[in-house]
Amino acid sequence: MPGLILSAPASGSGKTTVTLGLLRAFAQSGAEVRGAKSGPDYIDPRFHEAACGRPCPNLDAWAMGSAQIRALAAGPGLLLIEGAMGLFDGAPPDGRGATADLARQLSLPVVLVIDAGRMAQSVAPLAAGFARHDPQVRVAGVILNRVGSDKHAAMLRSALSGVGLPVLGELRRDAGLAHPSRHLGLVQAGERPDLDAFLDRAARAVTAGVDLAALTELAGPMPDLGSAHSAPTSGPTAGPTPPPPAQTIALAQDGAFAFAYPHHLAEWHAAGAEIRPFSPLADDLVPEADLTLLPGGYPELHAPRLAAATTFLSSLRHVAARGAVYGECGGYMVLGKALIDAEGRRHQMAGLLPLVTSFERRRLSLGYRRVTAASGPMPGVWRAHEFHYATEVEARGAPLFTAQDAEGTALPPMGLIQDRVAGSFAHLIARDTGDLPFPEAGN
Repeated sequence: MPGLILSAPASGSGKTTVTLGLLRAFAQSGAEVRGAKSGPDYIDPRFHEAACGRPCPNLDAWAMGSAQIRALAAGPGLLLIEGAMGLFDGAPPDGRGATADLARQLSLPVVLVIDAGRMAQSVAPLAAGFARHDPQVRVAGVILNRVGSDKHAAMLRSALSGVGLPVLGELRRDAGLAHPSRHLGLVQAGERPDLDAFLDRAARAVTAGVDLAALTELAGPMPDLGSAHSAPTSGPTAGPTPPPPAQTIALAQDGAFAFAYPHHLAEWHAAGAEIRPFSPLADDLVPEADLTLLPGGYPELHAPRLAAATTFLSSLRHVAARGAVYGECGGYMVLGKALIDAEGRRHQMAGLLPLVTSFERRRLSLGYRRVTAASGPMPGVWRAHEFHYATEVEARGAPLFTAQDAEGTALPPMGLIQDRVAGSFAHLIARDTGDLPFPEAGN
């Protein structure tokens, strides 16, 4: 059960492409391999799963305890964990939740993916600085990305020869390995008709340029789940499986509602809940259930279609009179009266909350959150994150959550709750059980 972390000095270095190429190359060779993603991310894990055919968990060192992280990381075969942002980049003020935290907790080596496209000898102090910055984080090798030529590769390798880090290989500049993106990250895996061709191209690039045997030898053993620093596990998370929010859960699941964390669904299933998926974009009837969940996604890209989905909307209003309804981010917007798109067009939504949201004047809201709900379908204290450009142009009624940012500073209340319907822009990651560090409010 060996593991390895693929990180970088900064976002945009190409670690997603390298990770996907490695996953596909190992899978094509018949090796047992799986991926994981550091931090709150819905999009990259679906690419991981497409690359190797195995589930990809999120491992979030800010929101999850060490035992839960170890339990989610456990499994057969080689685990390749893709980092987020730069290796030491995390939540303010001290970088908690960074990929480096996973390296410390799991005692796994790090391979640094360096975008060398605009440098030569300067690669040496960059790599050396990352390798020496924290003795608890072992940078074990380097992969050079966007290398321009054989001469360029030779210059980079010569510069790195005195650093003491093996160069595991390089990938050449290749416009065909670029990902189309939108405001929240990459275009989703299911939206790329050329996905398999892209993954195969990435696999050919890493097979040609990276020493896969040397990389495999660097992988370290995964921690023992029964070690002194972990807790017994049951199901997909540490400790007793938490109770599900309901015994029957109707889950919106399609291109507009794709942002549900698999670890939540696995926990609920393990606790005996029945998940009943449906597609609002297909104008499905909402199944009868104790709880209807509309996760996040990109409803703004499908607003006219959702507004015309009369079967979905009418059945959603019907189930709201009989059971709980909960929306996260995109799902929250659809529960409102209207959604205004980037061109200023107003699209009628479900009208279950006194809420109008808009993309006409985009404003980024981003960061970890600690939220507390006194009532509703997700009561208690949660570690969460927020990442959206929509604004609330109308929001009336009782708020759902009190909220703090990662530094413990109080934020305005989040979301709304009205009768059986509730939602907010927060994406819930894990329950806050009080065993993770968190600053006092206002500090």
